[in-house]
Amino acid sequence: MFQEINFPTNCPSCDSELEWVNDSLYCRNHLCPAQNAKAVEHFAKTMKIKGLGPASIRKLGWTCPSEIYLTPRESILASLGSAKVTDKLMLEILNSFDAPLELLLPAFGIPLIGKTATLKLSETIHHISQINADTCERAGLGPKASSSLLDWIDNELPFFQEHIPCSWYFSDTPPPVVSKGTVCISGRLKSFKSKADATNALNAAGYEVKSSLTKQVGFLINEGGTESAKTRQARTTGVTIVTDLRSFLEN
Repeated sequence: MFQEINFPTNCPSCDSELEWVNDSLYCRNHLCPAQNAKAVEHFAKTMKIKGLGPASIRKLGWTCPSEIYLTPRESILASLGSAKVTDKLMLEILNSFDAPLELLLPAFGIPLIGKTATLKLSETIHHISQINADTCERAGLGPKASSSLLDWIDNELPFFQEHIPCSWYFSDTPPPVVSKGTVCISGRLKSFKSKADATNALNAAGYEVKSSLTKQVGFLINEGGTESAKTRQARTTGVTIVTDLRSFLEN
């Protein structure tokens, strides 16, 4: 006699309806406390930040990896209740600032982007800003993995780049020693065939390239002349608008 198994229909953490995918049950609620705590745990483990197990994360109430870097010492101390434990954790977090992209990228738990996919990318690019459809294809990533990564870059990378103080370079390619500033590219380019080529040229010249107009951006590249939202924002915030990237690099 076989005993009937009654599978759960709702997530035990957030009570959202579960979904069957390939004979497994999944909670699709992005605000699910259990999922978010697990994301922080996975990030810490991958980045080799000791002292951030499930119990500590629960005490801290962290639901996003960015909180590891944004939470002040006083708040961590209040949650953990021990100056010694807090200082050890702060040191671990500080040491993670030097983590290369081969550790950082898999830490976000991007679907289909683990150590193997990251290794393939490291043989094609040097910096996170160089990831695009072309470099994903040249690195040998499949269509689903590429789509998953590019979707994450478009929707989540700008936030993490602003709040996680890593170089976002692979370990064999250190960032430029002299930084000339931070650049954002808007619209179509005339000086270069692709955004990836322009990014490579800017990085080589000592500029950091961000995908969004953060507070650190001092130059907005707009060769097409389109009055985009980024361009309007640049005008109101005093960011220098560059209409000829070749001339900008030569100066």
